[in-house]
Amino acid sequence: MLRIRACTLALAAALGLVAVPAAAEFELSVYTGWQTAPHSVVEGNDPGGVGAFDFTAGWEGKSGEMPPYYGFRGTWWRSETLGFALEFNHAKVYADGDTLAKNGFDRLEFTDGLNLVTLNVFRRFPGTPSNFTPYVGGGVGVAVPHVDVQTSGGKTFEYQLTGAAVQWVAGVSYPLTDTWSVFGEYKGSYSQNKADLASGGTLETNIVTNAVNLGVSLNF
Repeated sequence: MLRIRACTLALAAALGLVAVPAAAEFELSVYTGWQTAPHSVVEGNDPGGVGAFDFTAGWEGKSGEMPPYYGFRGTWWRSETLGFALEFNHAKVYADGDTLAKNGFDRLEFTDGLNLVTLNVFRRFPGTPSNFTPYVGGGVGVAVPHVDVQTSGGKTFEYQLTGAAVQWVAGVSYPLTDTWSVFGEYKGSYSQNKADLASGGTLETNIVTNAVNLGVSLNF
């Protein structure tokens, strides 16, 4: 947990160094949506359990099931067009039934969740006649998933810092008032996940997610 807190604080400090003009606009956003993930290769070793493994997992997002898919983002707009943001994205992936049955796993999930903390740069395009404001962005950070893996070798059930993450975003926002706005966006992510298993082995997989988000923002 100390490693996780240290990485999060480092990202926050880095964001503060690049985005603290006195008259900056601050935007706090929250969103939910529908998130999926394509297949990915899972490899590693589970001593006392399934042993060495190397297979392709099918993933399910189950965005509406508890715990739900969601995210928070704080953006400092340094100008009308350029902003920097710190974001937490609670994505999820469950290995499907075929993956579990064929490979000797009772559980294989990152469901509370496949947590990504990223430092982002955004570019928006204000001034459209309809008041809609398109934007694009991208960021880098870390993956801090809740690793939920169970085999005959034991059960792993804990948060771990598992590797690097990147994300990319394209969306559009619409103002409701001077302080409130709504937005819709596409968000993609890629995370490297190397987890330690309770059996003494490891599990590695690189996961891509795709999501359609709907959210609301409060502007200061």
